[in-house]
Amino acid sequence: MNSKIVLGPNQYGKAEVRLVKVTRDTARHTIEDLSVTSELRGDFEAAHLDGDNAHVIATDTQKNTIYSFARDGVGSPEEFLRRLADHFTGDFDWVRGGRWSAESYAWDRIDAHGASHDHSFVRNGRCVRTATLTRDGDRDWLLGGVKGLTVLKSTESGFVGYPKDKYTTLPETTDRILATDVAAKWRYRNAGADVDFNKTFDSVTALLLEGFSDGYSSALQNTLYQMGSKVLEAHDSIDEIKFSMPNKHHFLVDLSPFGQDNPNEVFFAADRPYGLIEGTVQREGMPPQPEAWEGIAGFC
Repeated sequence: MNSKIVLGPNQYGKAEVRLVKVTRDTARHTIEDLSVTSELRGDFEAAHLDGDNAHVIATDTQKNTIYSFARDGVGSPEEFLRRLADHFTGDFDWVRGGRWSAESYAWDRIDAHGASHDHSFVRNGRCVRTATLTRDGDRDWLLGGVKGLTVLKSTESGFVGYPKDKYTTLPETTDRILATDVAAKWRYRNAGADVDFNKTFDSVTALLLEGFSDGYSSALQNTLYQMGSKVLEAHDSIDEIKFSMPNKHHFLVDLSPFGQDNPNEVFFAADRPYGLIEGTVQREGMPPQPEAWEGIAGFC
């Protein structure tokens, strides 16, 4: 078979640039801690086909740009990514767009002698904030997100009514532990124009926790939908939210060999294999925006 070989879609950049910005304009310091990735798309055909690097903005240059921009502060991760996108697409004619992403790690002030300390912090490991900006020409798609939000409810969860065949050994239950690590990404309408991203992130994560806690869960799928619905009902600026959530199984330990009962109190927490539940909650009638999700693994 004779066919012409051509260059397909491509991008390149600097991944996971670790950045810590300390703002010390007063005696009470603040910390912004991120991992930032910059990936450029555009006219890079000559670099691939001919080894001509005239259009290749070095990945080291992209790294240095990230650090230099941080000198003026980060603000929200979403705003910081937009500044980077504006720079690379505005200063280099051949850069059509790209994808810029960030993970943001929270630090809390240490309480010392009854007051929060001005310049001592403890890492908040509750979750990691994420953001992704994709640009193609004059169009932007912006995702906020969270990952590693580990949650558990010790009752008001069950799993019954599922089909059974000769391979089914799982017993039905109306009272079980439900636990998961929430990874969620939400897409802002109009790339988040006029949105207070920090306030919205705090609100969305609170709504996710509230949705996980509310009522009885007949399956993790059911809980996923409740969580997403709460976010969309509260935030008109968000058109869809996608989840990827492992079912962190807790199996009741048989204590009968030791002459003991176990009324749903002692469990073995298994790390693998695990159920993996993924889904999207979206507004009815809104056109899909696949460009926002291209290349983002783990979200259907």
